[in-house]
Parts: sequence; structure tokens; C-alpha cells
Amino acid sequence: MNGESDVPTGRVKFFDADKGFGFIASDDGGEVFLHASALPAGVTAPRNGTKVEFSIADGRRGPSAMNVIISEPLPSVVASQRKGADDMTVIVEDLIKMLEGVSNSLRKGRYPEPAKGAQVAAVLRAVAEQLDA
Repeated sequence: MNGESDVPTGRVKFFDADKGFGFIASDDGGEVFLHASALPAGVTAPRNGTKVEFSIADGRRGPSAMNVIISEPLPSVVASQRKGADDMTVIVEDLIKMLEGVSNSLRKGRYPEPAKGAQVAAVLRAVAEQLDA
């Protein structure tokens, strides 16, 4: 032994969260099947390029990763472009006003018009991305 770890390493080549599987490009040049059940608790969709450590088991279709450890997550593009807290305060306050308008319409038994509903939904998604980064 030369002091180096015998734990296989690689990078996530592809992962489809909807299907629950993907592949790791192993640092030794091979490709390893990655099932969602091998991911650490709380990780549901590792990004392509994320550095991982894993053990290997022989699966029905070749080598399969087991006991995956995220050793170097890729930085989030959203996090690097995250708005400052002061900017987000204004955005969240505006969102609250939008939602109050929607709430008032719903109390009267009416959904917002489709264009207004789509606008509110888009703002909600954008705020969620900023808060989740």
C-alpha cells in the first residue's frame, strides 16, 4: 500500500431524479450504475459533476455504486447569483401583497385570472429558488 485510499471515487455523470437512477464516471475510467437508494440521506438528485466516493457491488447489469458519499458538491449556480438579504426583503414583502390579493379573490370564490395566476406562480418559484440556494 502506498498510503492512498482504496475507496473508489468519481463524478456523477448523469442522474435522473424522476427515474431514481444515474451513472458515475469512475476515476479509474469505468462507469458505475447509481441507484437512488445508494445516495446519502437527504440527497435526492446529485448534480452532474458532483465528486463522490462509493463502494461497488456486482449488480444485474454490471457494477453498482453502494454507500455513496458526496465528497465535493458542486457549487450552486443559484447560490452564486443569490440576491442580498436587503433585496430579498423587498421582494418577499411584494410577494406578500400579491398573495393577499389572491387570497381576497379566493375568499370571494374566484381564482385569479390565468395570466395573474401564472405571474404569481412564477414569482413564487423565483423566491423559492433564492431561499433554497
